[in-house]
Amino acid sequence: MIFVDTSVWVDFFRGTASAQAEWLDRHLGSEGLVIGDLVLAEVLQGFKDDRGFNEAKRLLGQLEQVNVVGIDLAVEAARNYRRLRARGVTVRGTVDVLIATRCISDGLRLLHADRDFEGFAEHLGLQVVDCGP
Repeated sequence: MIFVDTSVWVDFFRGTASAQAEWLDRHLGSEGLVIGDLVLAEVLQGFKDDRGFNEAKRLLGQLEQVNVVGIDLAVEAARNYRRLRARGVTVRGTVDVLIATRCISDGLRLLHADRDFEGFAEHLGLQVVDCGP
């Protein structure tokens, strides 16, 4: 299963050309994609009009949905953040720490376009989707 991060959905809905958005467009409907509750909130809050909001809500509602955080995962996310800080890696957002930790915990691969996940892949075993040529 592949967890799709907000960074990719934003490019996808805006029609911004990126390797990740193009990968998503090619695999939407044929791959097992997952959306997290926090990602759903971040993506939907970015729509300026009701039409875009409702269409995105319909599309995203068809994906498998995952609750990203709970007490145990919050504690593990804090541990992961501290592990990365000890290695000199600073993650800019708590939501990214939670998403990466959920993916690691559940064995989900992450499709992203956000450098904050690089430390998780390098040091903590986060599996990411390769969107190479």
